[in-house]
Formats: sequence, structure tokens, C-alpha cells
Amino acid sequence: MVYHPASIEDFERDADLGRRGRNLEHVRRYPALEHLVKCPWNTSATSPNDACDNEILYALECDAAHALVTEDKGLLTKARARGLAHRTYNIQTAEDWLRRLHQPHEVVLPNIHDVPLHSLTPELANIFFDSLRAGYDGFDGWFRRKARENRKAWTYRDESGVLGAICIYDVQTDEVVTSEGKRLDGKALKLCTFKVGQGVRGRKIGELFLKAAFRYGTENACEHIFIHADVEKHAYLVNLLVDFGFDDVGSYEADRVFVKQHPIKAPDTEGFSALDFVRRFYPHYQSGQQVQKFLVPIQQDFHRLLFPDYQALRSELFTPQGSVGNAIKLAYLCHAASNQIRSGDVLLFYRSADEQAVTSLGVVDRFAVLSDAASIAAMVSRRTVYSIKDIEDMATRPTKVILFRLVKHFPEPPALKRLLKEGVVAGNIQSITKISDDAFSRVLAAAGA
Repeated sequence: MVYHPASIEDFERDADLGRRGRNLEHVRRYPALEHLVKCPWNTSATSPNDACDNEILYALECDAAHALVTEDKGLLTKARARGLAHRTYNIQTAEDWLRRLHQPHEVVLPNIHDVPLHSLTPELANIFFDSLRAGYDGFDGWFRRKARENRKAWTYRDESGVLGAICIYDVQTDEVVTSEGKRLDGKALKLCTFKVGQGVRGRKIGELFLKAAFRYGTENACEHIFIHADVEKHAYLVNLLVDFGFDDVGSYEADRVFVKQHPIKAPDTEGFSALDFVRRFYPHYQSGQQVQKFLVPIQQDFHRLLFPDYQALRSELFTPQGSVGNAIKLAYLCHAASNQIRSGDVLLFYRSADEQAVTSLGVVDRFAVLSDAASIAAMVSRRTVYSIKDIEDMATRPTKVILFRLVKHFPEPPALKRLLKEGVVAGNIQSITKISDDAFSRVLAAAGA
């Protein structure tokens, strides 16, 4: 843990003498980053504040550290613009990352529940809603009107049952969404109110809300999903939206409007890389000849950790209907011999031992071969289900690190016997195996997909 000397310059410009003194005292408890390379992004026209931010981000760009932790919302926004959002954390998300590495037995992906607003009316006076009231004059009256209209919301409650996050949603048709008059033709899913409380941040709640929105949009033939956001106040949310294919299409009063295209049928792939395509049009993905397909064996215990909602899907006992229990962005580590995997490739996860079946499909975000435990931990970030000890044990030899997006679990997982019969494989699946386009089609047909 180190601080960047540019932070000292920032603190010394603070007009609040008491706060300035406290910050300077606290930061100097840590060592300073040394031997820094001068940032080439700064010019004579760059403001002192922007120059400090650029120096910090350039150090991250140069791999002076694994990650940047900051509560500076402007710095978080600049990190996204520089392509460094995946290595930038606020305090809550950094804490979650470290907890996942050091206390994995305590980390459980939460379930998101779909409830009518009227069921939340008794809690409307709670402090959870204070920030929403502060940002929207007349919020309580709006909430009650929408409750009478049977509006619904996705919610998350913490371990004690206290409301920790909410996303109120609505389907609109031919809606004008910006002050400039931009219209979204057809049905669009509006995420009207999106709040993840301070106490539960870092638990992938925002990602799970988006997963619920994508699923709802698919089931209800919504061709767009949109949300209004204050880019200064909600920098982390904006980073999440952009990573899942939302575009800034204009302003609505003081907010920016972010829209994700969500076509009913898969759009034309021309002009998009396989990775850009799945980011923009998820859950659609590319599977043409330019995309490689791999069978990825995974032991049942790690399968349970990586895909906690799969068993609930199979048994329908553990997850209430309408809930979402698994994140989209995940990480998988192994020692397979294959080095062929590229961003955008399709992964078919084969659960060995008990089921011996292909259960799930994902698309590769990034692939790397690493032998340094700290570098692996930084790369897998908040996606990980592996403890730091697991990572250190694996890093004794070159480790394949696969970051991927889970697209779906199959309704009818094809068993090994079916794969052998169909000629997809010639024997047991013991390592990552590349399969042909024809074999991939046979797997999908057998899986009912």
C-alpha cells in the first residue's frame, strides 16, 4: 500500500485547514510511490487538479501498482475514460475484493427479489430513502402514486433483512428520453430509480440488477433499456453501465441519459469484434466461424462456487422464483495446456464427476497466463471465488486466467454420453478442448438452446 505524491499536492490546496491537516497526517502513515515517470498527458493548459489526477492515473497505467483506491468521483470518471476502470476501486469495492481473497467462506452472492412497490411503502420513511428524497423533490408522493399503479422493483436486503438496494423499473413505449427530443421506438425498459446503499456496496448488487433488467427485457421484448444518471455523483454506476453496453445519448434536465440497445433478435455482427458485440448486445453473442469454441472442464466443487444459481435452477428449491443469484462477470483459473483462447471466444463449461454434462455458456473477456499470485489476484479482482491461498497454491506454476461473461445455463445440459454419441468428443473431457463449429451446433441442439 502506497500513496502517490500528487495526492499531497491535492490535499495542500484544501482551504479547510482542519481537514487538510488530518488528510496529510493520515496519508503520510504510508510510504510514497517512488521513481515516478512524468505524465505525458499534462500540458501547460492542464489545471492543477487535472494534472494531479493524470499523474496518479499514469502511474497506474505504467503498472506502478496493481490497483487504485479512491473516493474521488471525478478521478473514477477519468479512470473510465482512460480504460482503467477495471483497476480502480472505491473503499467499499476494494474491501469486497480483499474479503473475497481472504475470507471467501463469508462471501455469498446475494439474491435479487422482484416485489411490488406497495410492499415497501411501510419503509418509505427509513433513512435508506433519504438520498433519493434529497435528489428528487416530491419523491414520497411519486413513490406512492407508482405503488397505486402496481409499479414493481428489484430489491436486495442485507443479512438482517434491512433494505440495502432498490431498482424501480417500468416499460414504456415510443418514449422521448432526452431534453433534445431523442425517441426510443417501440418498447423500452426504464430503470427509474437505482440505488445501492453504502453498507452493501461491493457485493455486485448493481451487476445483478442489470442481469435482472436484461432478463426482463428479453422476456418482455423490450428493444432498449435506459436510465438517467448524474455522472459526477454516480461515477461507479456509470462505469458499470458503459461496461455493459450503455451509451450516453444526451441529457435530461441535469442528468445524462444512458441507453442500451437490447434487440429481440441478434443484430448484424459486421463491424463489431466478438467481445464488443457481447458487451453491447448481451445476452446475444457471436458464434460465427471467426469465434473459437472450447469445452472447459470444471470440478463440481468449483462449479458450485462459480455458478451458485445453477443448482437452484436445477432443483428449484434454493432460489425464490423471480430472483437473480449469479453475477455476469466471473473468473476461472486452471492449469490446462491450451494457450489458444482469445477475447470473444465461446466457453462451454463441462461439470465433471457428478453430472458429467455441459451446463453453461460464457464469452471470454480476457485471457492471460500468469505465475505471480499478486498479479492473478489483481486481474481476477471482484470476480473471484478463489481465496488468496488458492491463488498462491495455483501460482506455483503457470496459471491460465480466464475472465468471462456468463451468458446462460442450459435448460437441458447434454451429458457426456450424448456428446460421445454426437461425435463432439472422442473420450473423457479432462482438459480445455477446442471444438469445431459443427460440434458446437450439436451441443446447442442437445442442450435445447
